[in-house]
Amino acid sequence: MKKLLALALTAGMVLSMTACGSTTSDSTADTADDTATSAEAEDTSDAADAEETSDADSDLAYVQEKGTLVVGITDFEPMDYKDEDGNWIGFDADMATAFAESLGVEVEFVEIDWDNKILELDSNSIDCVWNGMTLTDEVTSAMDCTNAYSSNSQVVVLSAEVADQYTDVESLADLTFAVEAGSAGEAAAEDNGLSYTSVSSQANALMEIAAGTSDAAIIDLLMAEAMVGEGTSYADLTTGVVLVDEEYGVGFRQGSDLVAALNEFFAESYADGTMTEIATTYGIENSIIAQ
Repeated sequence: MKKLLALALTAGMVLSMTACGSTTSDSTADTADDTATSAEAEDTSDAADAEETSDADSDLAYVQEKGTLVVGITDFEPMDYKDEDGNWIGFDADMATAFAESLGVEVEFVEIDWDNKILELDSNSIDCVWNGMTLTDEVTSAMDCTNAYSSNSQVVVLSAEVADQYTDVESLADLTFAVEAGSAGEAAAEDNGLSYTSVSSQANALMEIAAGTSDAAIIDLLMAEAMVGEGTSYADLTTGVVLVDEEYGVGFRQGSDLVAALNEFFAESYADGTMTEIATTYGIENSIIAQ
């Protein structure tokens, strides 16, 4: 009897252990399945993050997704200025409009404080600075810039009545100048040790001369040719000493793939004559640089 009871107890223990073993095996399998599912989800998430990062790193994709190219400018004839209907025109404005069309987006012009152009760009308030921007060391170290597309100079503008008294840099020492803050004109004044007051735009610099609060201004030659002299609003002003020769380019955020896209557009528009045609409209065809 005792033997039979012992056998029964042994059989029960075996069955119990077998059942426990089955449960452990199932649990391990479930854990493995959960781990695999988690790994697959993580891989999918990583792929999505990589794609999102790739898109975020592409200014071209960003601009095309939002449907607009936001261009930072100032009022600067003949590059960017308004017509009688309030529309932005000028060589840069027309080229920017054409470039935006080539990307399949609309162009939007935003007037900026020129002294804050780098901040505006880095904060994504604008997508590029396209406004007769001189390729200075400051600009090229803070932005990725296109190939130069136009030559220019920083030139002294003063009253035509006294221009013959100021024919070299040394003769300018006693004059007071108005310059645009953050501009190549301001840099030229500093480099030549001239006394100057910074104002918000080159147009305001000319107004300073007209108001008698400054003796002269230092502005872009292309602007001076369009805005001073016979037939302009400043018929009594003229250009004088050229302080520095320079070149214009367009600035984008560092690492932007829009730089290559615009360089290609420049090359194509120069080759088919579009760039020269637009330049001729605004009288700057002799300043255009071959692409």
